[in-house]
Amino acid sequence: MALLATVALALLGPVPAAVAAEENIKLGEFIPVTPPQPAPETRFTDLDGKPLTLADFVGKPVVVNLWATWCQPCLKEMPSLDRLQAELDGELVVAAVSEDRGGAQKVGEFVTTLGLKKLTIYVDPKSHLGHAFGVRGLPTSIVIDKKGLVVGRVEGAAEWDSEALMAVLKPFLESAAVPLKDAAR
Repeated sequence: MALLATVALALLGPVPAAVAAEENIKLGEFIPVTPPQPAPETRFTDLDGKPLTLADFVGKPVVVNLWATWCQPCLKEMPSLDRLQAELDGELVVAAVSEDRGGAQKVGEFVTTLGLKKLTIYVDPKSHLGHAFGVRGLPTSIVIDKKGLVVGRVEGAAEWDSEALMAVLKPFLESAAVPLKDAAR
């Protein structure tokens, strides 16, 4: 048995320190990225099929929420993301990116059923963003500052309009140089 365990460990190779540190992650809590890293240039689309990249949001702090219609924790989280966008409209962009393979039609119908009013929904049916961010499960949210740098993430469902997460987001809002009410979306 010991030999089998040794062989398994040898096949797996060394566990990177970053992965070992991530074992202590609590779902729904902000995990800072140190140092901040450039956001990937991966493409996704809006519900009308218009292609975008995260570079389209530079100048605005962004919460990129990766979710799917089949993901129960995602559905639980969506109303708080909608409230966050309503509360910080003009200061922050919440980009809810569906990783559903069914694409815009399936997602659009689903969002209408949920009654979300403020969230802007995007689609990434081939999960390019999820792969680029190394997402391990849904929902996962990535926080990007106004310069386009990834500053943190939240794995699992979170109450985005809670005092704790609002306190995390506040420094990124204060550093936003462009008044977002005047910026194009």
